[in-house]
Amino acid sequence: MNANPVYLDDKTEIEARVADLLSRLTLKEKFRLLTSHGRLRIYVTAPIKRLGIPSFKTTDGPLGVAMHSSGFKKNTRFPATVSLAATWNRDLTHLIGVAMGKEVRAVGRHVLLAPGINIARTPLNGRTFEYFSEDPYLTKELAIPLVKGVQEQRVAACLKHYAANNQETDRRSSDSVVDERTLHEIYLRAFRAAVLEANPWSVMACYNKVNGVYGSENKYLIRETLMDKWGFNGLVMTDWFASRPIETTEACVNAGLGLEMPWAMRYKTKALQEAFNEGKFTEETLNDLVRRNLRVMMLSGLFDRPEKLPQGSRNTPEHQDLSRRAAEEGMVLLKNEENLLPLDIDSIERVSFHGKHMNKKFGRILSGGSSAVSPPHEVTPLEGLSKKVKGKVRLLKDSTDPDVAIVFVGLDHSRGGDSESSDRSSIHLPEEQVLLIKKKASEHQKTIVCVIAGSPIAMDEWIYDVEVVLMCWYGGTEAGHAIANVLFGDVNPSGKLPLTFPKELSDSPAHSTGNPKNFPGDEEKRVFY
Repeated sequence: MNANPVYLDDKTEIEARVADLLSRLTLKEKFRLLTSHGRLRIYVTAPIKRLGIPSFKTTDGPLGVAMHSSGFKKNTRFPATVSLAATWNRDLTHLIGVAMGKEVRAVGRHVLLAPGINIARTPLNGRTFEYFSEDPYLTKELAIPLVKGVQEQRVAACLKHYAANNQETDRRSSDSVVDERTLHEIYLRAFRAAVLEANPWSVMACYNKVNGVYGSENKYLIRETLMDKWGFNGLVMTDWFASRPIETTEACVNAGLGLEMPWAMRYKTKALQEAFNEGKFTEETLNDLVRRNLRVMMLSGLFDRPEKLPQGSRNTPEHQDLSRRAAEEGMVLLKNEENLLPLDIDSIERVSFHGKHMNKKFGRILSGGSSAVSPPHEVTPLEGLSKKVKGKVRLLKDSTDPDVAIVFVGLDHSRGGDSESSDRSSIHLPEEQVLLIKKKASEHQKTIVCVIAGSPIAMDEWIYDVEVVLMCWYGGTEAGHAIANVLFGDVNPSGKLPLTFPKELSDSPAHSTGNPKNFPGDEEKRVFY
């Protein structure tokens, strides 16, 4: 006879194991499961040693396993989510999810804080590169296979940021004012579809308010819609520090918030105990939250024998190859006059290259915020081209007489660009890049512009001066090889724009009137959708 308690028996059905473990917890232990380990371990929950409950470990992020949250470098940096969206390839996105799940498991984590499925409402959103599209249908069609792929590795996917979190400006205090129809048809549609069709094990609430109520205490969004209406049975967590402005503990408990990160603010044991003693929430409500957390722990294999779990792997040749393939399929050919592309490696002799982005690397710690991944290598465009044409084509810097000039421009993850915590300062390229494009276009008859960015770029001021425009996005670990393969015809650039690229900011519905109420918000930080 098995002497282990039911919850440790990995041959027993999960709900029975959850019920058994829940029945053994004291009230204070239940409270403890609702928050993190503490200020020094802000990505993991507290263990309960008495019952052998280990820490539940999370890691960023949307582009792969982040060093700042996992403690591990040398992970594959996959193409930006918006680049995956440009592939329109469900099968490929599923494979990316599987690979991400394997990398999370390889570093001993249980939750991947991804995918981000917010809608690209404004071209200025600093985190557009982390999201799929402005279109809820495309978003849900690619989010679903990615979630399934991650969770096939016994790793919890975490849909974020629920909901109407569509700008970084004032993100911790803004109020998204959205009517019911718009909310459900645009901003909740992908969340609903992912819950119903992919069964994600966790959801992250947003920083912002939605119709006057912060995401982590929003009973309408969490309890009434996500849980009761859609049948979501996983856990809901805060974004990091999102509970700070919330006034009461019971508001979060009754809304359905199951995990406060990165440490207890509203869910301090004393505060929970006082609210419970005063009858501000019931033990059944508390049990429901704990039950959800335990369920995800069981699904993620915290109590299972190691031999029953996927082993995981990271930065393998297979993952690098997959990253390159995804980067290739996501590239969008926006202009190709006189069929200049693909370049014929046997008929051209001299190619000049220009722009800082030809040597720029994006995989640095905290570069871009939660999406920062530190790969062991990152192939730049110049490195990729050099390897592609070695011994056949001369690559020249600032040549006055090349057969083709290639200009690399775009954004990066610095403030004012594609980055968490701030929105873009402009829809245009920096002035020096525009001047560079115009200069090279005036000097050469054949000019190719490769744009490396994760959100819409206004091109009207220079696109008519050049022969080719290739939208490359942020291509991840193998970006340089992918760009070279597309330029020289090894791969057909089959990507489609998942976002509208307006000529001017005023062409975007969120900016058409120039009214701050539409973006970034009025004097009370209300953003009217």
